[in-house]
Amino acid sequence: MTEITDLAALRRAMAENAERPEGPARNARAEQLLAAAEGLNVPLAVIEALGHQLSVYNYSSEKDKMFVPFARLLRLWDERPGDFDAYETHSLHWVFKWMSAGMLDQPHIPLASIEKWLGEMERRYRLAGYSERAVRGAEFSVAAHIGDLARAERAYAAWLAADRDEMADCHACELYGQGLWQVERGRDAAALTAWRPVLEGEFSCAHEPHSVLAASLVPLLRLGRAEEARAHHLRGLRLVRPMESMRAAYAEHVEFCALSGNEARGLELLAERPAYFTDTGHPRSRLDFLAVVTLLTGRLTELGLGDEPVPGPAGRAWTARDLAAHARTEALALAERFDARNGTSYVGDRTRARMARRPLVDRLPLGVRTPRPAPAAPSAATSPAPAAETSLPALLAEAHRLADTLRPEAVDAWAAVARAAGDDELAPADRALIADHEAMSRGPEGAELFERAAELYAAAGDPGEALAARARGAYFRALRGEPDTALARVTGLSEEVRALYAAEATGVRQTASVLMSRARILMHRARTGAGPARDAEAAVREVPALVEGHGTPDEGDARLVARVAESWGMLAELARAAGDGAGAAELLRRAVAEYVRAGVPWCAVEYEVQVAALAEEAGDREEAERALRAALEHGGPYVEPAGQVQLHLRIAELTAGRGEVADAAEHALQATHWADQAGESGTSGAWARQRLGGYLLRQGRCAEAAEVLESALPDLRAETHGDGAVVQARWWLGDCLEELGEHRAAAEQRLLAADIARHWPEQRDHATLAHLAADSLGSAGLVAEADRAYARAGELWRALGDTRLLVRSLRARAWLALREDAGTAEAEGLMAEAVEVCEEALEDAADSRALGGLTRELAQTHRQFGDLLAQAGGPGGVHFERAIALFGSLGPAGLHDRTAAELAAAELATELGHPEEASTRARVVLAAYENADETDETVRTRRAEAARLLGTAE
Repeated sequence: MTEITDLAALRRAMAENAERPEGPARNARAEQLLAAAEGLNVPLAVIEALGHQLSVYNYSSEKDKMFVPFARLLRLWDERPGDFDAYETHSLHWVFKWMSAGMLDQPHIPLASIEKWLGEMERRYRLAGYSERAVRGAEFSVAAHIGDLARAERAYAAWLAADRDEMADCHACELYGQGLWQVERGRDAAALTAWRPVLEGEFSCAHEPHSVLAASLVPLLRLGRAEEARAHHLRGLRLVRPMESMRAAYAEHVEFCALSGNEARGLELLAERPAYFTDTGHPRSRLDFLAVVTLLTGRLTELGLGDEPVPGPAGRAWTARDLAAHARTEALALAERFDARNGTSYVGDRTRARMARRPLVDRLPLGVRTPRPAPAAPSAATSPAPAAETSLPALLAEAHRLADTLRPEAVDAWAAVARAAGDDELAPADRALIADHEAMSRGPEGAELFERAAELYAAAGDPGEALAARARGAYFRALRGEPDTALARVTGLSEEVRALYAAEATGVRQTASVLMSRARILMHRARTGAGPARDAEAAVREVPALVEGHGTPDEGDARLVARVAESWGMLAELARAAGDGAGAAELLRRAVAEYVRAGVPWCAVEYEVQVAALAEEAGDREEAERALRAALEHGGPYVEPAGQVQLHLRIAELTAGRGEVADAAEHALQATHWADQAGESGTSGAWARQRLGGYLLRQGRCAEAAEVLESALPDLRAETHGDGAVVQARWWLGDCLEELGEHRAAAEQRLLAADIARHWPEQRDHATLAHLAADSLGSAGLVAEADRAYARAGELWRALGDTRLLVRSLRARAWLALREDAGTAEAEGLMAEAVEVCEEALEDAADSRALGGLTRELAQTHRQFGDLLAQAGGPGGVHFERAIALFGSLGPAGLHDRTAAELAAAELATELGHPEEASTRARVVLAAYENADETDETVRTRRAEAARLLGTAE
């Protein structure tokens, strides 16, 4: 650790410490620096060190420690105000506001002492000539905290009416407080209006928009603006996560999870910050946190998960039920301390209300991996809640209704009838239906049970239905691997049912059922190569011929309409196998129309998916998207989660392809949700998150995209998703992090992606990633590492024959060399090499397009060479001249670049004391834009700069 020997060294050390993460380590260093300052025998050093210590305490979990350094500072001010310079004088008055809030947050400080402090703050601000704005804001905070609403309203109005001056909080912080009051008074929409300038980036500070994003979550959910709430959660959590002092805002993100069906996400957040359970330096934020822990764990207990392990205070294992009880007790005890101090019940009332909040949405997909911590949710096709009436007649009526309308829930309904009644209570026909549906539920293993159903149908006097049941059993035998036996059986059954139908001893529905089973068996044989397609086609066509020969089936007879629809679907399959894609698509559309007409649109989902596949093969992406959207609409709740994933992902790809990225992101988001529900978080879920991250990035929503991509990466595997998907995810994440200013992390992601891409046969992606990583390393201040990465990229660009990017890597290295303060020789050498490489490529340029691009690159290189030499204190004029000439050779396309180079040369001439040259160059620029478009921003900027330089020169 560097020894502190003077005020300059102390200031450097404090600046370094201020950049460290919030927490005890930074606080301890501030204490060491204060001790070092005391040894310098310089009053201002002690004052600055006390101010630094106070600041780091305020932005940490040890806020209760800031009163001691402040008291000492105030004493020093009262005794020797001349020891304070202007900055420290301002800072001392500024932190009066911190003391006001800090006292309010500590329940052991009496309310009378806080009120006395408000008066002292008002007196000192008045003496210093400051506005009442900050004082009235502090009074408002006190009144609002204790629940004196009338006084709070008066202070609020006085706060806003007072003039803003240098003691007023920044705009972002003031708007945060104003919005909180609107929420407190039940005006959520007004709060969001107040917060809009912060949310849109007009105003910001060290803790904003962090706090506003967190505070907006519950109001947005209450207003039904769930999509915005999700975005604010992903964006805001990323901001507060590294800031120890923001426990209250962090709690609001946990609360959002508890109220939006994301309890598992809430538990993950608790696990990330174990110290938040026990840090006592800021009791008010601890109360907020404990109240939210109670809410979350209480919700888990309601869901039947009270015995599940959850993260909690260190030292023991916790279940959700235990932690709920513990957190409630701790929160109420802490609230009681505040109320005892305040003389009201306001804090306790608000705490109890917060702990009792109810979910605002059942489930809000977030895009990140958050499987729901609840008993397995029923599948999409499960039956609705049972009716209040559960008598046997009611169960029978419901089962018949579901079977007649081909509802998927019919199997469960007949099982419920079987459980509710003994054999003696049911007619043979009903017992036959029970056996029939049980056989269907068992799949190929239920083939023999169809025989029992057939016997019961026969006993009930329905020989046709008995034959249909046996035919279904034959089909299941084919699926079980007995195609020859199945065909022999169904052939005989078909002959029998035709005879019955001819004798009017059975109906068209039973006959069609047997013929359909025969068609299914022959189709199965054709698929497996065990039989010719022509036999299958002939059998399939018998079904619609029979049904339509009987007259167009009524829409109420869903079974007959469905038989026809299935026939068209089978014929479509045969047409597709024969290479007739257009014919297949038309038959599939006919099948879909029949299913919809029958009132069973969920049966059409598979056919719409096939239509989409055929459309994509034909290059008709619009029809493919229409069909997939129709599949989602037709399927409704009957599409299983895994099917939902695939449908949403395919729609996302199609919509993104036509530029509708927001719509694509919404479908990718839905895919992530359904993947979690299907238990496919690590497979299709990871892929969906990767796509969602890319779509969010394309919309400029970098913070959200980063959260989603970071959630996807642990599950993305080269062997499962392909190494291209992994590289793309890291590439996108690097772009997000770079945009967010997290340059070191961006470099890490880009280097990891480059390391995978270096094994690919085509090396352009490898080169690009290495170059991007170098950009990030340079922005992070890692000069040596950046130079190595640019050198690596340069070698790859050279091997790829990409002169343009090779030259750019050399220029970047030149600028890095100049930053190293090791002289200009290396920097000049690299820039000279860039010039040489570009000139050699120009000599070999094969066409005008390449010639123009290389000319521009050479001109830019000379321009930067001139800038580099000017910064190094050397003569850069010759390179500016060369750049101007080269840009000039490009004609109108090079105008703006040429004038920029002229202005740079004029600026250099001014600095070197050559006003005539500067004047001449400025006039050249003005002449170049004499008749230019006045609305062009570049034109206006160039003219203004030229006029400024001309005025200086003259």
